[in-house]
Amino acid sequence: MADTADPKKPAHRSHRGRRLLPPPAWWPLPACALLGLAAGGAYGLLKAPDYAATSYVVAVPNETTEPATALGFAQAYGRIATSSSTLAYAQPRAGIDARRLRTQVRTETSPDSPMIAVTGMSKSPAEAADIANAVADALTLSSNQAAKNTGVQLLLFNQAVAPGEPASPSAAISGAVGLCAGGLLGGLWLLARPGRRRPQEQQEGAARDGAAQPEPGVEEYASLPAQGEHSETKEKESVR
Repeated sequence: MADTADPKKPAHRSHRGRRLLPPPAWWPLPACALLGLAAGGAYGLLKAPDYAATSYVVAVPNETTEPATALGFAQAYGRIATSSSTLAYAQPRAGIDARRLRTQVRTETSPDSPMIAVTGMSKSPAEAADIANAVADALTLSSNQAAKNTGVQLLLFNQAVAPGEPASPSAAISGAVGLCAGGLLGGLWLLARPGRRRPQEQQEGAARDGAAQPEPGVEEYASLPAQGEHSETKEKESVR
């Protein structure tokens, strides 16, 4: 019975003696990349899509006004498109209050053409188009009241339509951005982690350690007595 039980003991000990290998030193890089991919994909899936619709307004000079003047007024009207007076005109058609309307509209102008782009943004495609058209109409109405004095008239060049695709990035793009951001953070952590010594620092440390230890030949030579000491000991022995 003892002979049959003995062969099992080494196997049992060897099984207990097994240890898990430590993870590689570069493990934060793929871990952060996967974490960023998951976070970006989840953000793209859970966040509601945003839609944007744009209408265009053009500044037209009259017979006595130079084209450069129309370009300058287009820049000025682009700045006042989101003012309180213009949004007060656009609020009834847009169907939302002025405070919310201010956050859901933006305007852009070009330094080369007297064109004003009015963009409406919303979670709904139809509401985004209504916002852009309401602000564009309000801008043309308010500016044309002073057309006799300015010599420039605003005309609606193109109305906004409900977009078919969202303007916000998709889940795939959000995941790719998260993957890149996570990989970048993991790489920066590897470069700046504590306790990591560069190869040049390791070489300098090894050189300092080697300089601190004396050479074997020098130690043996230091342990030998000097020539004068050896002669003095012989003279003392002869006197005795």
